[in-house]
Amino acid sequence: MNAGVRVAERLLDHGELPVLPVPAAEVERARVLAARHGMTAERAIDLADPVIARVERFAADPSRVAVADGDVRLTYAELAVRARRTAAFLLARGVEPGTVVGVGGERGWEIVAAFLATELIGALYVPADETWPAARVRDILAQAGAAVLVVAGEPAPALLAGAAEAGCAVERADAAGAFDPWPGKPRLDSLDQPRYVLFTSGSTGRPKGAVVEHQGMINHLYAKITDLGMTGTDVLAQTAPLGFDISVWQMLCPLVLGGRAEIVGDGVAHDPVAFARAVDERGITIVELVPTMVRHLLDDLAGAPVGALGGLRWMIATGEELPAELSRRWLTALPHAGLLNAYGPTECSDDVTHHRVTAPDLELLRLPIGAPIINAQLYVLRREDDGSWAACGTDETGELFVGGVCVGRGYLGDRDRTREAFYQDPFAATPTRRLYRTGDAVRLLPAGAGGADRSTLQYLGRVDRQVKISGVRMELGEIEAVLQRHPGVGAAAVVVHEFPAGS
Repeated sequence: MNAGVRVAERLLDHGELPVLPVPAAEVERARVLAARHGMTAERAIDLADPVIARVERFAADPSRVAVADGDVRLTYAELAVRARRTAAFLLARGVEPGTVVGVGGERGWEIVAAFLATELIGALYVPADETWPAARVRDILAQAGAAVLVVAGEPAPALLAGAAEAGCAVERADAAGAFDPWPGKPRLDSLDQPRYVLFTSGSTGRPKGAVVEHQGMINHLYAKITDLGMTGTDVLAQTAPLGFDISVWQMLCPLVLGGRAEIVGDGVAHDPVAFARAVDERGITIVELVPTMVRHLLDDLAGAPVGALGGLRWMIATGEELPAELSRRWLTALPHAGLLNAYGPTECSDDVTHHRVTAPDLELLRLPIGAPIINAQLYVLRREDDGSWAACGTDETGELFVGGVCVGRGYLGDRDRTREAFYQDPFAATPTRRLYRTGDAVRLLPAGAGGADRSTLQYLGRVDRQVKISGVRMELGEIEAVLQRHPGVGAAAVVVHEFPAGS
């Protein structure tokens, strides 16, 4: 079997990235403003510790449950063994370090084991969602260069058809049970080793494969642990489809602490009443949903028993702008459960800002998205008439740029679009750091705005034609490009209309 093409050979080196044109005086001013307003958040953490290593340390406790998936409850010891069996299975199928493994099918414990297996052997994980049409599965597997697609459960016909069109062999995840556990140590050559690829919408009709590094993934896990005060007693709901970047931290973050990842199937996750019941019955303490689903959950809680969601510690809202009106409803209905507004692009290992919403925030027209997570640096810049960039002060609108270990490696096999969004970081103390241009307009709010005792950022919208619908990032140009492939369509224009809630 063809083992696939090594990802490192399809990524731009740092020296091939463009230099962001920022005059020296503005570089220093941006650094001063970022430090003064808390837009840098340095913290020393062990980025070299793989998740699978943490899992195996907790495996010494035979009663500790790592993943609950319906009637199946896997202890840490059982999950570690299954991950090593899957690693042996992938190696036998010709997968090599640095190449891509497609993983798809039903969300569940086998997906978690497959991710840990790629971490063990130094391969990259790329998810293929079972709800995608065959054409998208084909495009993603082909662009990723995946030689094998590991499927869990009963795969959808479109998943199989897409893999066949991409020339990608399909292997069932349960076949790994026949293999002896692979005995080696996790293969981690460097902190910037690519760890997974997630595909986002592209304006040309071709998806963009954002490559996330090991250090960015681990840093994000510890950012969530830090800002949520997570412990080994927490139970995190895994609700996100595999194609969403939040699915990664939902699977892995509890495993770093000895907590439990609770797989919530689509049938329950999409039914607010059933979901609220599952949160209570399964002891779930942390949930992450797009605001649209938060609204549905609150709508249906009116008929729920008194005390519903009583054990919930945190609701994280992400993927869409969080309305102040919806936040007011949450704070009134469930004052014991914190509401965290999270923001971040896939290209930067998921969220890069967090903000706990409080009552004073509701006086603002738009809620803050917060301050940077650990080891992220945020800069608000405006483009001048001569094409250079200048730093924005408080209450000035600019475009958000992200630096730090969270910034990924660019788009897989796509030099042009990588160079449009990724730059050499002129602000970093380390000359090899990268800077990501988000395309989001923001404003730096001074301390005291809303309920914050520190400066925060306020999201103001896109500077391009990208939109989010129910948390799914879409380029309107991609939709137009697909429509125009049809022989009966001469031209196409796509616009978004927003309707009031309940209309």
